[in-house]
Formats: sequence, structure tokens, C-alpha cells
Amino acid sequence: MTYPFLRARHVALSFVTGAALALASVSPSQAAAKIQYLVSPGGIEAWFVQDATVPLIAMEYSFAGGSAQDPKDKPGVANLVGDLLDEGSGDLDSKTFHERLDRRAIELSFSATRDTFRGSLRMLRDNKDEAFDLLRSALTSPHFETADVERIRSQVISGLRRETTNPTSLASKKFLEMAFGDHPYGRQTSGTLESVPTITVADMKDYVARNLAKDTLKVAVVGDVDPATLGELLDHTFGALPAKANLVPVPDIEAAKPPQRAFVPLDVPQTVITFGGPGVMRNDPNFMAYYVVNHILGGGGLSSRLYREVREKRGLAYSVFESLLWMEHSGIFIGNTGTRADRAGDTMDAIEKEVRRIADEGPTQKELDEAKSYLKGSQMLVLDTSSKLAQALLQYQQDKLPIDYIEKRNAIVDAVTLDDAKAAAKRLWSQGLLTVIVGRAPQAAAQPAAAPATKSN
Repeated sequence: MTYPFLRARHVALSFVTGAALALASVSPSQAAAKIQYLVSPGGIEAWFVQDATVPLIAMEYSFAGGSAQDPKDKPGVANLVGDLLDEGSGDLDSKTFHERLDRRAIELSFSATRDTFRGSLRMLRDNKDEAFDLLRSALTSPHFETADVERIRSQVISGLRRETTNPTSLASKKFLEMAFGDHPYGRQTSGTLESVPTITVADMKDYVARNLAKDTLKVAVVGDVDPATLGELLDHTFGALPAKANLVPVPDIEAAKPPQRAFVPLDVPQTVITFGGPGVMRNDPNFMAYYVVNHILGGGGLSSRLYREVREKRGLAYSVFESLLWMEHSGIFIGNTGTRADRAGDTMDAIEKEVRRIADEGPTQKELDEAKSYLKGSQMLVLDTSSKLAQALLQYQQDKLPIDYIEKRNAIVDAVTLDDAKAAAKRLWSQGLLTVIVGRAPQAAAQPAAAPATKSN
């Protein structure tokens, strides 16, 4: 569930040039039955799949908090921390740290989402000791040297400047502001042009001290390592972290009630439309009904209703999608498309008409059966590598799902009835949409490209 407005800035600290990691695979049907709940001698908990198909290990882990723990006046702290943890730690400066990663083909990365600070570690089995030791050093003794901080800060600021002329970025930013207002979810994970220059080393060290702690740590490991060895590696890597995090409480929030519409003028050839509204949280007992019916409306690619109505029947846009996004304290549905400025109105009319229709009528039995068949069959396809399986196992932990969820999922999908799907569609879409349109005003569309766009309501 990664989209521009919710994506974390993901920094690859070392790129593996060989094909080995890319080809690391497991058999998901077998892996589901082999998921172990492991507790290290020091008490670190992990979900673990031992697989010796190839001599590789993939680990995904997270700490609670994420960018929602950024100071209100300094969004972007967590993101900057993620960008800097590999820039020297322990007795290694930035250059030496990267050389160690490259020499051993170790792939290590950090990122911040709204609710979590996450990390990824992948390596050849024979390099596991060095890989886990480098991660331990990055988490427990990062340098935050001035030269490295300013270099990374300048890169972040350059990206933020580019986003000021990117219609998709502007639409995402405005949508979050409209949906969540002053709540932490309404802020930009990567920060702002005003906030990032004010972030200090003290801010970043404070974030690390408050957030990176063992009590909120979740770990998923897939690969060629035995349980005893993995337990020792986990203790070595995470054992020195603080026992408890010191998190600022984040309140639950429901996205703003539709319908609302905003226009952001920008002189670009293609108008971008972002639309959505209040969704559901992952712990909703009827979550799977929402998930299935959402696939029918906009999540099914070429088979979705929105694609057929907007692209195939009317040729208004090249693509259109819509998806459920759930977070720790809220849930939304969100969609996006792009079209010519003079066709933006027709495009929105087509989207709103289809949203109203499925809210009023629900899906057909045929649509429901096809969606359920696809969702059951595609599950194994998205777990076809050790890295993907580790990512899924981490997500299931964050969603507070049982360790045997992979085995149970198809039965849960099958249990969704047509009445369930109709009720879910009505609840999701009967209120209408929050809509953000970014581009040239329709009346300016026929003018030369340099003509200024005028704001409309």
C-alpha cells in the first residue's frame, strides 16, 4: 500500500549488484506452514521462516511511532533520521560504512511511514555476522556528523523543491491537509521547505532515543539460518536498545466528511485528480468485505469498474486507481488519475457517477465471485520471494493478525457474502468524495502553455 502521499523516503544504503538477492525465493505454500514464533535468549520476538533454498537471509523490522512522532513544528525529523543512520556509526565514518556494505553485497535500508520507523536487511548467509553487526552499529551509535547531515539535508530540500511543481505531489499534500487537518497524518512525512532547514542533530538524536526501543520492535526473518543462530543475531543487533519507547500519544481520527473539493492552480499540460474519503481500520471485523468490494471499484487494475468507465468507455484518462489505506489511527480510501484540463470535469463526473452507483446498488454476484477468485489466487504471487514474504509477515504483525493468517486468509475471503459487500460499499461511498484537482483551470486549457492558470472554486 505505497502511494506518493503516504510513501516513506526509502534510502538504499547499498545496492546488491548480483542477481542472487533478486532471485531469492521461497515456496509460499510451504512457508505458510513453517512460520515460527521465535523468542531469542534476550527476549527479542520474531516471526521466522527457515528456508535453505538459496543461501540468503532477509529481515524486515519496525518500531512504533514513525513520522507521527515528529514535533508539530518540525515535520521531517523521522525521514531525515532514516536518511542518515547509515552515514557513519561506531568507529566507521560514512565512506567506510558504505564500503563495508558494498564489499559484502549487504543491502540495508531505513524508512519512516506515518506509524512506524522501519528497516530492511538482506545478505548472503555467509555475511550474516557482519551484516547484523553493521545494523547494530547504525541503530545504536549513529554519528550524525555535520557534513553528512548537511549533504543529506540538501538532497531532501532539493526533492521538496521539485515537489512544488509536481501536480501529483501537490494533490497528495492538499488531500492529506483536507482529510486530516492539524492531525499528524495531515503533515508531510518528508517535511516541508520551512521545517527541514530547522531540524537539528539534537532533534534527530532525541527521535532515536524516544522511538527506537525494544518494547515496540517487530521482526520478520526469512532465509537460510537456524533458530539458535538467529536468536543470537537478534540479541546482538537489538539487545542494547532501550527497553521502552517514550512516544507521544497520537489520537484516532476519522477523515473529513465528504463531499469537499479543492482546486490547486498549476500551469501543466495534464490535470491530476486525487479523490477519496473516510475508510476503515484494519481491525474492523468486516474489513475483508471492504477490501473485496474496493477491489471491484478501483483496485482491480484493468478489470475495475473505474478503469472500464473512465478509460475504456470514455477514453478520459490513461489510468485510474483507487485503494484502501489503513493506518494505526485512521483509515481512508484514495484514488488518482490524470487527464487533459478540458476533460477534468467529465472525468470527475464519470468517477462520481460510478462511486454513487456502487454505493447505491453494490456489486453483482459475478463481480464478487471474480474478485474473490482473483484475491485468493494472487496472494501467493505476491509472496514469491524471501523479501516479499518477510515484508508481509512484518505487515501482519503490525496489523495484529495471527501468525497463521496466510493459511486462514482464503477462507476469510470466501466468507464475504453479497450482502456484506453491498453494506461495505454503502458505508464507504454513500457520502461522496473528497476531491483535489491540480492543473490549469478549464478556461485556460486552450491558451498557450505559458498562460497563467486562474483559481476557480
